[in-house]
Amino acid sequence: VQLQASGGGLVQAGGSLRLSCAASGSISSINVMAWHRQAIGNQREQVAVITSGGSTNYADFVKGRFTISRDNAKNTVYLKMNSLKPDDTAVYYCRVWVGGVNYWGQGTQVTVSS
Repeated sequence: VQLQASGGGLVQAGGSLRLSCAASGSISSINVMAWHRQAIGNQREQVAVITSGGSTNYADFVKGRFTISRDNAKNTVYLKMNSLKPDDTAVYYCRVWVGGVNYWGQGTQVTVSS
């Protein structure tokens, strides 16, 4: 399973970005799809997760600002990020759980300037 993330970049505080992550390879079905992030000097933390049934869960620090969604036909997960803050600056990683194994994308940099 390979993951290709895209959509990161530089944005001013208050702006928006949309991340995408497409999974490819030997995939029958993807149960969980998620986004994590890691800022310099910090541990990687989970941002949002979505199940195959569409149930979602968000970290408290992004609730009301970020929205996770998925397109099962395209094996793609999205993260729409609104009202971005400088504290959201990090490398964002997508993760999928397939056949009991976690797979990670390569990460995409999100930088929010004040």
